[in-house]
Amino acid sequence: MNLYELSPQLQSNLGITGLNEMQISAHHHIQNEKNVLLHSPTGSGKTIGFLLPILNLLSSSEKGIQCLILTPSRELALQIEQVWRKMSTGFKVNTCYGGHSIKVETQNLSEPPAVLIGTPGRIKDHVFRGNINLNNTKFVVFDEFDKSLSMGFEDDMSFIVDELSSVEKRILVSATSEISIPSFVGVQQLKVLDFTVISEQSNDGLCIKTVISNSTNKTETLFQLLCFIGGESTIIFCNLRETAEQTCYALQDKGIEANLFHGKMEQLEREKTLVHFRNGSTTFLVASDLAARGLDIPAVKNVIHFELPFHYENFVHRNGRTARMNTEGTAYILLGQNESTPLYLEDLPDEFVIPQNCKLPKQSDWITLYISGGKKDKLSKMDIVGFLSKKGNLEKNDVGLIEVMDYMSFVAVRKYKVASLLELIQKEKMKGKKYKIQIAK
Repeated sequence: MNLYELSPQLQSNLGITGLNEMQISAHHHIQNEKNVLLHSPTGSGKTIGFLLPILNLLSSSEKGIQCLILTPSRELALQIEQVWRKMSTGFKVNTCYGGHSIKVETQNLSEPPAVLIGTPGRIKDHVFRGNINLNNTKFVVFDEFDKSLSMGFEDDMSFIVDELSSVEKRILVSATSEISIPSFVGVQQLKVLDFTVISEQSNDGLCIKTVISNSTNKTETLFQLLCFIGGESTIIFCNLRETAEQTCYALQDKGIEANLFHGKMEQLEREKTLVHFRNGSTTFLVASDLAARGLDIPAVKNVIHFELPFHYENFVHRNGRTARMNTEGTAYILLGQNESTPLYLEDLPDEFVIPQNCKLPKQSDWITLYISGGKKDKLSKMDIVGFLSKKGNLEKNDVGLIEVMDYMSFVAVRKYKVASLLELIQKEKMKGKKYKIQIAK
């Protein structure tokens, strides 16, 4: 594969027109160096940066797990899997993570994939159970390695590395450059690719503004800011999940369509929340720092720091959710009266005064439908589009983003068409089978 001449189909699948400097450098060095450490901020395209060279390294004649990718979160594991599937490589991929049935994963692993993606704890569990064999695995990727260490996965990763007796190449990926490599990784010479400075200097699309609350209640000022922002996709960051919950519920009481996202939610609820946000059914997401990195949530227009994080690193990661890949975005710092700021913000960005009498943001034109079938039922996006068009009388523009998972699917449809659609399809079958189709909660 010549990265300078990506096929039109691959460009379309990945949603890119070409590779950036980091991705080209990563491809060259990952293929030619034994051990690589890639530093590049959130939103710079690191996943594509290491997956494309890995694809070139795989062999169709090899059996078993050729590449193991370890990630600190379920969401990041799923994101990497989605990117790999978009590449239409022909190589089998499986993802393993906590929060859902291990029996399903065990069944999937009965025929080993070429690429295995997973969180350290769940991969370790499968090794204990004898479900996976890493003896012949040649390539290992530690994605968001700095975060994995800070979350306490060092023992799990060390155990897994001990099982990798045939590794030829180690790839460590980090969003920050300040990282110490533990001895268990087993690297002596390491090629370091540091794109953190370049990315920060070239991120011209990000505008940061300060909003000073004139109210004793910051939530009221947040409400006014969202009224000004209107229908633009926005993530509102809080430091604690309790604050995120209180803020989200307060906004909902004021008529704002907001959803909640934090690490204490059940995995399925988190996945549903991200589906709603990606397809535009939900415009505003109130989140903990779990949403600051490693999630597949593109096209975020605004970030609001309802509470500033304690560390500059998290501030950068939050801002990295917007102005991604040469787009423009705004990060708002919302401060209460006389509220102190962290040391990393000695000089506040220019103040932004919210205009008066902004109207309540209009509700989304989209709503998400749940379908009780997915990839394991041999359903595809084209099957769903065809069914909704033929049986539900929907036009092409009435159907939005479709996401097909293993055992369920989600599709965004025009809100004003939902009632008639559900009535038309309630007794209809898709590919000869009756599925439950309802508004996703």
